[in-house]
Amino acid sequence: MICSHCLKKICIFVSVNLLTDDNIMRILASIILFVLASSALYTESRAQTPDTDRFAERYSLLVSRLGADGVGIETLLDAWEAEDSTDIRLYTARFNYYFAKSRTSSVVTRPERKYLGMEPILHLKDSTGAEVYYYEEYFYSDSLFSLAIKTVDKAMKAWPGRLDVKLMKADALNAYEKGSPDMTSAFLETLAEEYFAGGTQWEYPGDTVNDDFVKSVMQQYCASFFNQGTDNSFAAFRRLAEKMLDLVPEDPTFMADMGSYMLVAGKDYKGALKWYNKVLKVKPDDYTAIKNCILVARRTRNTKLEKKYLAMMAEYGPENERQSAAIRLRAFEKKR
Repeated sequence: MICSHCLKKICIFVSVNLLTDDNIMRILASIILFVLASSALYTESRAQTPDTDRFAERYSLLVSRLGADGVGIETLLDAWEAEDSTDIRLYTARFNYYFAKSRTSSVVTRPERKYLGMEPILHLKDSTGAEVYYYEEYFYSDSLFSLAIKTVDKAMKAWPGRLDVKLMKADALNAYEKGSPDMTSAFLETLAEEYFAGGTQWEYPGDTVNDDFVKSVMQQYCASFFNQGTDNSFAAFRRLAEKMLDLVPEDPTFMADMGSYMLVAGKDYKGALKWYNKVLKVKPDDYTAIKNCILVARRTRNTKLEKKYLAMMAEYGPENERQSAAIRLRAFEKKR
């Protein structure tokens, strides 16, 4: 499970939106959001005792030396459960054990420069001179992964307001589904509905759970789906963005997501422009929306449209972009 401090920094980064200057696919460096190690100890138990704390300390020591699925970990977890089965740290530790145990990594070759959002660990040329890219990919044992999910489901039932526990499940599903995040998106849509319906006292250790926090978390998953770059992940990206717009209408981040979907996955430039203009109605100085409108104008060879958004960039963009926009506008004027 990723620590709340790191999660908050990632969410803030992602909320800027998905499309940048020239490389619209460069969003996040990784898909898996949680760290399998002693992260289980970050969570708090209902009622800590000296004995259960000693188990937590021994667990932390073993994980630091052997990893989350190291020799002796399961035996320790069984003894810990016999001592105190109500400690949430036990559930997250057992989840981490099963999840780590369920996966193995292998180096695979692919012809594409990016695969499931990953950068290659190596690239070479084959006998024909074609580029071959090497990626480290994880594969999962269904039976062990099922035990991990059953464990986190038990924790969710016992602690229904713990958002960090629910996100453990979302992270695991996202990693397991690898480019076809149907279960992940369905789970997140239900989670978003549950949050915005009210009535639950939500908790995320080290952070305050509020609308902005939840929207940032959902945007993080939108970015992950987008970055995976498959037809199924793009569809999941769109579904989650649409769900968030149902719950928080006219939110500029998720309206921009819809524009990104239209632009990249749908190649629907008119539709993309429509969504980006909705963003600019709410936030006239939104840099990403302006930048992508310029991109749409150039792809459609619409000089009039490009000049319109270049003028906005010259007014609202960062210094270097303002200067570039002004230079290009002057170039247009000289051609008249």
